[in-house]
Amino acid sequence: MPRKQDKPALFLAGLMLAATLSLGACNTIAGAGQDIESVGGEIEEGAEKVKRKM
Repeated sequence: MPRKQDKPALFLAGLMLAATLSLGACNTIAGAGQDIESVGGEIEEGAEKVKRKM
């Protein structure tokens, strides 16, 4: 069991780890959003091509 004086350091280390993981998740989510946006643009272009042929 950690000593009383070690608890703040452990808390700070845990907080820093959580912040690091959160920032990594934001980058992943942003990348996924860009991918989805790109696919949406391709679908829209395909729909316009079909619309022009009609």
